[in-house]
Amino acid sequence: MKTIRVLSVASEIYPLIKTGGLADVVGALPIALKAEQVDTRTLVPGYPAVLNSVRKTAPVFECAPFFGGKARLLAGTHEGLDLFVLDAPHLFARSGNPYLSPEGIDWPDNGTRFAALSRMAAEIGVGVAVSTFVPDVVHAHDWQAGLAPAYLRYSHRRMPGTIMTVHNMGYQGKFPPEMLSEFDLPAEAFTVEGVEYYGGIGFLKAGLRLADRITTVSPTYAKEIQTDEGGMGLGGLLRERAGDLRGILNGIDTSVWNPSTDLRIAKRYDADCLQNRMANKAALQQRLGLEVAPNAFLLGVISRMSWQKGLDLLFDNFPTILREGMQLALLGTGDTDLQAMYRAAAQANPRQIGVLIGYDEDLAHLIQAGADALIVPSRFEPCGLTQLCALRYGAVPIVSRVGGLEDTVVDMDAPAIAGESKTGFKFAPVTTQNLASALQRAHAEFRDKAAWCRIQQSGMSRDVSWRDRAARYADLYREIVSLHSIN
Repeated sequence: MKTIRVLSVASEIYPLIKTGGLADVVGALPIALKAEQVDTRTLVPGYPAVLNSVRKTAPVFECAPFFGGKARLLAGTHEGLDLFVLDAPHLFARSGNPYLSPEGIDWPDNGTRFAALSRMAAEIGVGVAVSTFVPDVVHAHDWQAGLAPAYLRYSHRRMPGTIMTVHNMGYQGKFPPEMLSEFDLPAEAFTVEGVEYYGGIGFLKAGLRLADRITTVSPTYAKEIQTDEGGMGLGGLLRERAGDLRGILNGIDTSVWNPSTDLRIAKRYDADCLQNRMANKAALQQRLGLEVAPNAFLLGVISRMSWQKGLDLLFDNFPTILREGMQLALLGTGDTDLQAMYRAAAQANPRQIGVLIGYDEDLAHLIQAGADALIVPSRFEPCGLTQLCALRYGAVPIVSRVGGLEDTVVDMDAPAIAGESKTGFKFAPVTTQNLASALQRAHAEFRDKAAWCRIQQSGMSRDVSWRDRAARYADLYREIVSLHSIN
């Protein structure tokens, strides 16, 4: 089988720089693709965290001026990942969140920063930047890489195949029309068939219009984004391109997320010795100042704190949680009002509600290993990774029936699907009352220890790895390469 060369383009990659699930996917997929004869290089911005971590970098291309300053392309490796790093200090030499200023607002030059990333992807794609690695396919992830197919299309040179992956339609990257020349795009690009989007320049829209194929991160989300509501302004375009759209579930790195080898948790375990989870439950309760109560129903949340994630609905359920003697362990950051509400609730009920605002990788692992159930009450959820980790760790998911949550959790109240055992609890529509009902159903089941153990073991037996998912991406890459060879 011929090796396919793929240039992956993204604004973050685990373990170098991460704000959410995008980084996890971008970091794990290239490694999984090696078994499918796919040779991947990932282009990422040269943030300080990246430049300080990537080993043995070597310059392979220099250009000046480049979007307002000097830039060079570096090649390097990190923990099995082959990388290209766009070292442009005037754009990326900023510590902290890659998208936000210290004041918590978007950097005013984000359009320029990520146009530069896309432009460098095109330079690699047409063989200008790196003669030793000319990709067969350029794979752009989310809006920050959305202009890559546009730069390739309007270069009027030999093009590689292109694929645009949507991780979240809620982030689209829209900028004023007068920035067209600043982005070094030709006038011909500013049409509805190009980058024009409601009178401005749409990064994600450009990728969705101009890429050969489109993917999103679950089959159900692929259907949802073709609706006017789920498409968030792009539903019509996605309905038009339905034949080019695929929904491929995300996976997780099962070497990182493995309760039998995880050094971040208090006691390791597997599906045959679930009693060892109790040590992790006690450690989690102690870490967050909760009452160390083995029989308390301990709920876990690892989430961005936002309206999308439904954490306002969970907050509205605190009377139910407190009345029924449940506990809550939450790790997250986001909306300042939600943060304040949760902090106040934890201060008022310290033995039942524990909250850590921020992100702590060790605590994330401990929540998965110690919580009895993991709650994901999202209003929409392209795929979700925390529920996949929860299945792996025996933390029974309680989720809304949307996107990838619908695709990855088998409801306790639904008939088994194709012989699969039931693995969790789902609710719909996404309301405070329906979430309360799901919590109460789960709590009642939790009291039957044998039944709960069967649910945990069922979830832990599910394949949540990248193995089959990577094969589907490899098949799609080959389909795109064949398309270009015909043309």
